[in-house]
Amino acid sequence: MRMIIMFDLPTLSLQDMREYRKFRKFLIENGFIMMQESIYTKLLLNGVAANLMSKQVKKAIPKDGLVQMLVITEKQFANMELLSGELNQTYINNDKRYLEL
Repeated sequence: MRMIIMFDLPTLSLQDMREYRKFRKFLIENGFIMMQESIYTKLLLNGVAANLMSKQVKKAIPKDGLVQMLVITEKQFANMELLSGELNQTYINNDKRYLEL
């Protein structure tokens, strides 16, 4: 399973920036990797792990802003097409295994 977190948080005040950094730090400390700015992904073993992580993310969400969560299978994630930009060759991503080079 793959969990994708997409967020758009306000960064106008110092308190907003603090909440943004706190949420981003929570994601990184819990094993999420940045796909794009404000889009993070994490590989999960099964649906039970996905439900547990979902509960943890819901507790960490800042009060303002928009946070969206999507859970898909690893096979669906591996079928994602790169339409623009350069392919990142620092890791191999397929439905069999996640390998860091």
